[in-house]
Amino acid sequence: MRHLLLVCLLVLCHSANALDRFQVQRYSLPNGLQILLKPGDDKGHVAIRLVVGVGFDDFSCERKETPHLLEHAFFSGLDGHDEAELEQRMQTLGGEWNAFTSDSDTAFVIEAPAVNQRKALDLLLSVITQPPLDDNAIRSSKQAVTHEDGGHDTHLEHLLDHDASSDDDATAQLAVEMGLKCPGQASVDSLTAKDLEKVRHDWYAPNNMTLIMVGDIDRQLPAYIEHGWGKLQPITPNDHPPLPEISQKAAPQRNLITHWLGEDARLHWFFTEPELGDQDAEIWELLNNYLDWQLYIALRLNSGLSYGPWAEQQAYGSQGFISLNADIDRDDLDKAQQVMSDLLDNLRKNGLDANEFRRLQNVAVAKQAWAVEGDSAVADFYWQAAEDSEDGHLSNAAKQLQAVTLTQANEALRQLLAEPGYIRIEKTLLDDSDLYWLGAAAAGLLALVIFCVYRQRQQRRRLAAKMQLD
Repeated sequence: MRHLLLVCLLVLCHSANALDRFQVQRYSLPNGLQILLKPGDDKGHVAIRLVVGVGFDDFSCERKETPHLLEHAFFSGLDGHDEAELEQRMQTLGGEWNAFTSDSDTAFVIEAPAVNQRKALDLLLSVITQPPLDDNAIRSSKQAVTHEDGGHDTHLEHLLDHDASSDDDATAQLAVEMGLKCPGQASVDSLTAKDLEKVRHDWYAPNNMTLIMVGDIDRQLPAYIEHGWGKLQPITPNDHPPLPEISQKAAPQRNLITHWLGEDARLHWFFTEPELGDQDAEIWELLNNYLDWQLYIALRLNSGLSYGPWAEQQAYGSQGFISLNADIDRDDLDKAQQVMSDLLDNLRKNGLDANEFRRLQNVAVAKQAWAVEGDSAVADFYWQAAEDSEDGHLSNAAKQLQAVTLTQANEALRQLLAEPGYIRIEKTLLDDSDLYWLGAAAAGLLALVIFCVYRQRQQRRRLAAKMQLD
């Protein structure tokens, strides 16, 4: 009876709600597995996302890469065969797959023909429930993870920047200074098969997973999913550790060396987002859009200092950041910093322009109608918004953005700019003029050495000649 009801729901919502991404069929299996099904408009295709609630934030700094290593190890082969054979099995189904580990989750992403959606699900289930991983699989997975993370830092890289991070990102550098992010890159060398099996046992359970499918869905799929995935055994849920909070003071301004030689630089001005309560995400999104537009006017149109300046939102641990950013010439660093400073002073004094804010707000609202198109994009949307789903309905982003008032945005701006912020400048160790001076100094030093050697030889010859006369 339950399966019949699910089939009816799929049939009814296939035509009526295919374009309404905010309404999705969501239910749970008896073992706790969350299911999100959404009929799409792309015939003959399904987008599959399996989201597991374990990520980097669930591990200590020394063991951060454990879930990432396990993700790679899953793709090392099945039934005694290697990685290539496993990839060939997916290719035989006409599909493609990948996996991603983030701070909060691990996601397996599959694009497959609708005719093979059941076989794709079976293969994915086999991958995450396969027998214990062997040493060869773990060894090759360690090499892949190390390669993805940029290899091992050299002694010179640590000398140039003792907080060097593999992602080469100024926000990450600031997060390290504030105690929000682990310094450096965690090593996978000490991780063992026992460590990976523990992660699978403790986290890869149905009541810690969400299976998302969007597209030309088989109407009998709910029963098929329960028959296979319903056999997974639930566990007592693990508690996620608290997200790190700011625990250290960061330098107000700092230069970050990126390369040896060049004329380019990148200027960042960071601000920490205060807690706002209701409509927090929508307010910061609109403020970010407003700052992005103001930067474009100030740094490109009015001053021509940067072709594509931008504002950006990022988060580390429990702290969100908004930053003003610009790619500029090294010689223009002072000018660009002054333009940003003038822009911020004007915002502190006068707040947001009402007409500009409403226009950009309307753009953000209108964008919701076309920002998520196609089965794959909708599946990714559910991946990011699955926790907001309630009774099969997701919160309507357009309505929430439209509900933000100018007063709310100005108050958020006031709190955001209450502190001076943090300036980070990414630049090379030397520019062309520095290289010329170094070259001239080196040439002068070489000339001095040659002169000294010449004088010394001359003195020796004179001394030898004098001794012969005596």
